[in-house]
Amino acid sequence: MNPVNYLNSWIRDLPLVARSGTTMNYETLAGLEPDVVILRIGCCTFQSEDVEKVQKTIGTIESLGIPLIVLYGPAYYDEPEKEMITGEIRIIGQLFDQEDDAMELAEYLESTVNMVKERTENVRESEKPTVLMFGLSPNARNEGGAGTGHGLDTIEAYFIEEIVNAKNVYQDEGGSFLLLSTEHVLALDPDVIVLCTAWGYHPPSELYTAPYYQRLQELDAVRSGRVMALPWTPCNCAKRLEYPIDVMVIAKAVYPELFEDIDLGEWLLDFYQNVYNVDRDTAKGLRSAQWMDWTVEGN
Repeated sequence: MNPVNYLNSWIRDLPLVARSGTTMNYETLAGLEPDVVILRIGCCTFQSEDVEKVQKTIGTIESLGIPLIVLYGPAYYDEPEKEMITGEIRIIGQLFDQEDDAMELAEYLESTVNMVKERTENVRESEKPTVLMFGLSPNARNEGGAGTGHGLDTIEAYFIEEIVNAKNVYQDEGGSFLLLSTEHVLALDPDVIVLCTAWGYHPPSELYTAPYYQRLQELDAVRSGRVMALPWTPCNCAKRLEYPIDVMVIAKAVYPELFEDIDLGEWLLDFYQNVYNVDRDTAKGLRSAQWMDWTVEGN
């Protein structure tokens, strides 16, 4: 479940042309006779480092005579920024002759993020908390690690350092979902931990109580309850329209005093209504679809 699926349940009945970990089914694609194919490089299905796969996919679609639009998500770039998502939105708006509406949406998303940046821009270097974007991936545990981290060359680190004005505790590059051992996490000793989608949704309670994280429960961030979870994002390799939610969750986790006036549960409803032009009840459904009902008091 995700926002697109929740709002458009008919999508579930469409033929599946491609998915993460597999090659595209070109026979199915050709049989659909699409007017256009939009291919996003940097998503889980077409990761930017899979150069040969990407080139083959582009060449095969073009050989079928199908018009092709190639977008490049933040994960494609060495230094990703939110403006790259705005560029993608503009292209899609142009494609469907709705550029004005698309840019209005993009400007709303950017203004939401800029509000966070304005509130935190005066935090001194010496006062910046350290943040670990942590994936409690079962695959990582199967490989002998504790979870995954994100390097400085990721959009997540950009959110932490350039927007929220905190410090990404993992100060090397290397991309997303880097395998971290228990000893490495203990040595990093972050002030704040933000849990991302990593082979499943992971609530703070997993880090607080799971027996396989007993050693990590010694971390100050865990002991002090400074662990928060991002929304559930299937195929979490590239950011989507909901990226300001990630920024706001990080900001609330890092600087609760600067954002104490924002009720995250209500803020989410406003966000969904503005982005998707839906009513309040539908916005509540979207909040549930992203596993964010913990933001509502009593849940």
